Amino acid sequence: MESKRNLLWVMGICMWLVLAHHRSGAAEEKIGKELIKSICKNRGNNELCMQVLSSDPDSDHADLEELAMISLKAAASNASSILNDCKRMIDDQNLEPKVQQGLADCKENLLDAESQIQDAIASILSNDKLDAQVWLKAALAAIDTCDDSIPGDDDILSRKSVAFRQLCNIAVAINKAMLATHT
Repeated sequence: MESKRNLLWVMGICMWLVLAHHRSGAAEEKIGKELIKSICKNRGNNELCMQVLSSDPDSDHADLEELAMISLKAAASNASSILNDCKRMIDDQNLEPKVQQGLADCKENLLDAESQIQDAIASILSNDKLDAQVWLKAALAAIDTCDDSIPGDDDILSRKSVAFRQLCNIAVAINKAMLATHT
C-alpha cells in the first residue's frame, strides 16, 4: 500500500512538472508578443514598430536583446538601401553640382551610420548597453547630417531616412528597456 502511495505521489510530481513545463512554454510565447506590444505602444510609429519586431519568426519568443537585434538588422538593411540609392543618384549628370556634392557628403555619412549600427550590435552582444546607446545616437546624428547635406527636404533620400530614424529609435527604446532591467 505504501509503495502504491509513493508511486502515485511520484507520478503526480511528474505530471505537475510536465504541465508546468508546458505552461511555461505558452507563457514564453505570450511574453514575446506582450513585450513587443509594450515596446511599441507608446511609440509614434507603433505600426512600423509592431511590423518590424513581429517580422522575425522567433519574435514570439524573443527577449529584449533579440528584439534589439531584429530592429538593428532592419535599420542596417534600410541604411544599405539608402546608400545604394545615394550611390546611384550621385552619377546622375542632370543634377546640379551642389546636389551631387551633397549626395557625396551624404554617402560618407551613410557609411558612418552603417558602421555605427554594426558597432551598436557588437556592443549589445558584448552586454555593453551604454556603449550601444552611444552608437545608436551617433547613427541618428549621421543620418541627420546626411539629410542636411542635400538641398531641399523632399528628396527621396530624406523621405527614406525617416524610416531609418524610426528603426533606430525603436532600437534606442529597446536598449533603454535593457538598461532599466540591468540597473
